[in-house]
Amino acid sequence: MTTDFHIDGTVDITDVVCPVTFVKAKVALEELEEGQILSIRMNDGEPVQNVPRSLKEEGHQVLKLIDGGDGTYSLIVRKAGD
Repeated sequence: MTTDFHIDGTVDITDVVCPVTFVKAKVALEELEEGQILSIRMNDGEPVQNVPRSLKEEGHQVLKLIDGGDGTYSLIVRKAGD
């Protein structure tokens, strides 16, 4: 899989359910610097519907949602400035 961006961090939230999915994603983003990119691995369904929307509401830039083909997705997000 080729991408046009560099992934600075990854977090796997497939082992938790909403609303903890967003909390874990947010904590992982907080550990990055402004402009860095996080890959969030999540299950299909509620996380895919809710996590990208919640991160956008916080001002972060959702770059891509990649179907893993196994019931999971990777959400690529650029951290916004504070």
